[in-house]
Amino acid sequence: PVAERAKFIPLRLSLAERKMLRLVESSMKCSTYTTSVDSGTFKNEAKRTHKMLQGITGVLHGLVMSCNYEAGQKLVEERDFAQYESYFQSQFEIARRHKVMNPEKMRAEYGKMVYMMADAMKPEIKDSLGFDIKGDLLTVYKFLEEKGETDLLEDKYIEIATEEVLAEKGKSRQEIQSQIKKKEKAVRYIKEKYSSHNLSEEEIHLCLYSICDNNSYLNSNRLPVDKMISYLREYFSPTSIDEGYSLSIVSGESGARLSHSHGRQYYFALQSLTLWRDILDDMFRLWSLAESDLLSSSLSYSLMDTGQGMHRVQQAPQTYRAMQSLLKRVQDNVETWIGSSMIHLGDHNVPNALNFIDKYTQVPRILGPIVVCLENVEKMVEDDENLETFVNRSFGGLEKLKKDILYDFFKSAFDGSGASNFYDAGSCIDGRLTSAWNWCQALPEKDFYIIFKLTGFTGFDGDFR
Repeated sequence: PVAERAKFIPLRLSLAERKMLRLVESSMKCSTYTTSVDSGTFKNEAKRTHKMLQGITGVLHGLVMSCNYEAGQKLVEERDFAQYESYFQSQFEIARRHKVMNPEKMRAEYGKMVYMMADAMKPEIKDSLGFDIKGDLLTVYKFLEEKGETDLLEDKYIEIATEEVLAEKGKSRQEIQSQIKKKEKAVRYIKEKYSSHNLSEEEIHLCLYSICDNNSYLNSNRLPVDKMISYLREYFSPTSIDEGYSLSIVSGESGARLSHSHGRQYYFALQSLTLWRDILDDMFRLWSLAESDLLSSSLSYSLMDTGQGMHRVQQAPQTYRAMQSLLKRVQDNVETWIGSSMIHLGDHNVPNALNFIDKYTQVPRILGPIVVCLENVEKMVEDDENLETFVNRSFGGLEKLKKDILYDFFKSAFDGSGASNFYDAGSCIDGRLTSAWNWCQALPEKDFYIIFKLTGFTGFDGDFR
């Protein structure tokens, strides 16, 4: 239901808030906070705490001084941060809200900001600052609740008013225009019905478009997973094997760390993709729980060398319980669960909730380029006779090329590879994604890599900004 989802959907930023976002983003971009405090070179915790306090107060001073130079000077002299509590909470809340709605943005800045906020929540630092840096995320539900208009989310036209109109394959221009008109009519109806002296039409519009943003996020991020599931079902069958296309894998061969028959590998890939889809579907709620774990004053962390540099290893009970629930839901929908049910969170594989969120926001980045390649090569072959000739001679035709790419992915991206032991990779929940990343790393060595390049592939990481 929309009303339930709205509790975790951030409210779209206003123009004034976007100006403040640029300030916070710029502050974190030039900050070296995590580099300084997480270096692991401090002789004792007291020296590290002092360094934390220096870094945090430096950022806070900058945020005030950039808006009001005189007030900033006064803050440096008096160090009375508590008087700006609501201002600081608002600033960081805006940045957090923007990040949740745009996971591809602030990829370096967000991590520094959240770690800095987590340190500011430590009792000894919180006492020195004299205020609580954490503010509640402004969601659509919370905004409407404050206005006393949550009934809007139960309206019979809310689904139509917030749906994303997509120019899908096979949909005529007339159908698209008709869908747009229905949506505009539903938006007008809701604005007229629920607008009051408490809630303006502009504010209703903001709420509706925030929910629409969420639908857009789900469509764009979940779509590659749905398409890969449909490709798996279209080109392969668990009960029959086309000659030369057995998905079976044997541990020790071609880097595989698992042994599966064709049927087991088919279901192993299908179950993994289904789990990823459900995680992406519930990402906004998971993100909210992850931030709650990260910014909890009762959950401490340990700075450890995990084998991939220094990381903050911290338990994330709320996120872990939510993942267990999601996993159980997927397991209940399949006859037999293949592989381990181990969820890595709060250990050297996935040190904390921030790493967990970052890991699963990569799923569309892995699957998206594969889907784009398969779709683009089909269009390009239709339009270019020379390319069609090349594909026919080098790969045996378009359909064989597509099947070869999918065969290699479904076989090698779910083979338990990517680490030197079964605990780190294998068939565990986290290890499935590790294997997929390992396939991405090996892509340039594949025969069909040239097809990826011809269809516009630049990399799996996208624009780092």
